[in-house]
Amino acid sequence: MNIPQHVVLFPDGNRRWAKANNLPPLEGHKKGYEKLKMLCDWCENRGVKALTAFGFSTENWNRSNEEIVYLMKLLEDTLVLFQNDPDLQKKGVRLRIIGQKERLPASLQKTIQDIEVFTKDNNRLLLNLAVSYGGKWDILQAVKKIIQEKIPPENIDEALFENHLSTAGLPEPDLIIRAGGEMRLSNFVLWQGAYSELYFSPKLWPDFTKEDLDQALEEFDRRTRRFGK
Repeated sequence: MNIPQHVVLFPDGNRRWAKANNLPPLEGHKKGYEKLKMLCDWCENRGVKALTAFGFSTENWNRSNEEIVYLMKLLEDTLVLFQNDPDLQKKGVRLRIIGQKERLPASLQKTIQDIEVFTKDNNRLLLNLAVSYGGKWDILQAVKKIIQEKIPPENIDEALFENHLSTAGLPEPDLIIRAGGEMRLSNFVLWQGAYSELYFSPKLWPDFTKEDLDQALEEFDRRTRRFGK
């Protein structure tokens, strides 16, 4: 089977899952983070080398203060658990956070720095968690960096531009999986996903299973990627 080397995930539907199960919305987010850890195991076991997951978008700052505070605390607690989990080292998972880290609470920024250093030598699965991330923001910040570096226009090509994105050093995503039934990119990896294969699952993210992942991988294997040729 042709396994995608880089998978992008929209873990969508946490709040809708909580509502359907008569639970507070925040419980849906907790369940979603637990499922993300399981997905890391599934991807690593199937030979995926990089997984990029949408954790918190630039638009999510418009949510209620209560939900934002909860999500920041949940993310911080989850990262601490990841760092203290012996399976993380055993499975060789390297964790990296991409996005506007400067907007995050100071304690979360410190936790991110600690776990990125702690896992920097792991090389079996790279987990990128996008926090305060938006595709438009990523493109704009890359443009600003290039301007600040005073790079002549004739020297700017796609490779140089990609090296200024927050995903620099990663291969372009082969497969984008969106759970939750929505069928749009929602301002995520807009540049990077230009030729990604798209797979939409009707299941809300907390209900997503390893069998659902296998269905996505099987669908990817059936497709012929022409890249415009």
